[in-house]
Amino acid sequence: MVIRNRRARRVSTRRSKPNLPLRRRLLVGALSLAFVALSGGVFYRQVIQTEFLQKEGAARYLRDGVIAARRGMILDRNGEPLAVSTPVETVWAEPRKLVNQLEAIPSLATALGMDGGQLREKIEANRDKGFIYLKRRISLEESNAAREVIARHKIEGVDFDTEYRRFYPGAEVFAHVIGFTDIEDHGQEGIELARDDVLKAEPGLHRVIRDGRKRIVQEVEQIRAPRPGSDLVLSLDRRLQYLAYRELKAAVTQHKAKGGTVVVLDVATGEVLAMVNQPGFNPNIDRSGGIDRRRNRALTDVMEPGSTLKPLVVAAALEKRLVSPTTRIATGPGTYNVGKNVVRDVHNYGTLDVTGIITKSSNVGSVKIAQMMSYADLWSLYDRLGFGHATGVGFPGESRGNFRHHSTWRPFEYATQAFGYGLSVTSLQLAQAYSVLAADGVKRPVTLFKRDPSAVGSRAEEVRILSADTARKVRAMMETVVSEKGTAKLAAIPGYGVGGKTGTAKKSAGKAGYGGGRYQSVFAGFVPAGQPRLVMVVMIDEPGGASYYGGTVAAPVFQKVMEGALRLFNVPPDELAPAMLLAHHRDAAP
Repeated sequence: MVIRNRRARRVSTRRSKPNLPLRRRLLVGALSLAFVALSGGVFYRQVIQTEFLQKEGAARYLRDGVIAARRGMILDRNGEPLAVSTPVETVWAEPRKLVNQLEAIPSLATALGMDGGQLREKIEANRDKGFIYLKRRISLEESNAAREVIARHKIEGVDFDTEYRRFYPGAEVFAHVIGFTDIEDHGQEGIELARDDVLKAEPGLHRVIRDGRKRIVQEVEQIRAPRPGSDLVLSLDRRLQYLAYRELKAAVTQHKAKGGTVVVLDVATGEVLAMVNQPGFNPNIDRSGGIDRRRNRALTDVMEPGSTLKPLVVAAALEKRLVSPTTRIATGPGTYNVGKNVVRDVHNYGTLDVTGIITKSSNVGSVKIAQMMSYADLWSLYDRLGFGHATGVGFPGESRGNFRHHSTWRPFEYATQAFGYGLSVTSLQLAQAYSVLAADGVKRPVTLFKRDPSAVGSRAEEVRILSADTARKVRAMMETVVSEKGTAKLAAIPGYGVGGKTGTAKKSAGKAGYGGGRYQSVFAGFVPAGQPRLVMVVMIDEPGGASYYGGTVAAPVFQKVMEGALRLFNVPPDELAPAMLLAHHRDAAP
């Protein structure tokens, strides 16, 4: 049996020997094929797909990041900040990662001051995306709370970036002029919108290496340097703006008015030193209430200026040498027929000289002076003063007012032009017209930006509208308005000569005419009257208290604001100026 088994093994071994070379050949062939395939793959990837694979690899660790840039500041004329951009954090997420950690969403939402349900819906709705903002420009408290939640729950796919948030130190005091920006830092209202091209910043771009948790490990290169926006310097004076806003708000509240406006101009430069409105809004926290609260009424809203135009009518007649300050005109019995219509005075003033017509604000007297001229004469003066034209301050939404050509006027409409009805102007247009009287008949362009002192007084931008003699005569007559005999004694400022004119205009109710008992109380004036430095217009819209006259509602605002302005700008009192000059000469004497 043993011998047979050994023989069987020998026979079996002999029979299997011919199969060994075949197996080796198969093995060698398989290995060769594998080597060729591997070599081909390596060649394909290293040579053919090199660029593609490099891009794919870099895409997993190399990122282009945005470098936030600061929007330009807005400053007042003294360099005080009115709009600044402060760095804040924005939190973003990768929904496709965060969707697997929904149990941590309520805690994260609470930390960010968000609704947990809404945040969860937002993440699930974008579950296939690699990037969404969770909340932009969060507070420091929210940032710290969110980081604590992320660390506690080990949340992946949530990170922070730096952006800039606009902040307005003056809040509602400057809101109507400055405006505000949106979440993308684009100007939406006011100067922010008008000069967005100057203020806006250009973000930079850099290439960084991020780790698996999207944290920046290394900055590889800067692709584009950030370019901050340019700063703007306004003509506004922060101190005067606060004063004007405080007094206007107090008057609107006291008289239960619908709103109001104050504009203060520098006579020598045409700069707007203060421009405030009511009602207001806070651009930092509250932009609700619609356009009614946000619009800059001094530039967008128009009014019929009423009796504030009477000095301009007198100026036109003086230029034509048709009257003098002492020319006497019969205004009795206090009514005057113009065609089928009647012009009325508040009282029967009898016979008044031209100065008295301004002092008492006689409609009848003003109409009779206007009738001494042609329609074109009065229209020409109003037109050259700027009525019906934008002032050119470049403010978005500025109104041109409503002032039709004299060829369309009817006799009674021409009569109403003499006491401020039948045309509409903005508060700034009226202030600019009064600045012509204050500047000895010279019209200077108004501006909301601080002017280069070297450009002030250049002939290229000044236009003579009235003779200096006419302007001075009208100013002298307007001083009588701010006296015991005039309609605006509440505008008087001790120690200073004040010139001005009241206006109490009924508001049109459309087809219903001027009924309804709605008024706009106006006072426009300048100080010091002899050599005016400042011009101011006050308009209180629809006062609802016991009084609605310009002399009792608007004039006190003028008095309080202008008294403070004279101190701020160190304007010496008229009554003390000669004594101060004499003392100076005595001190200088040997």
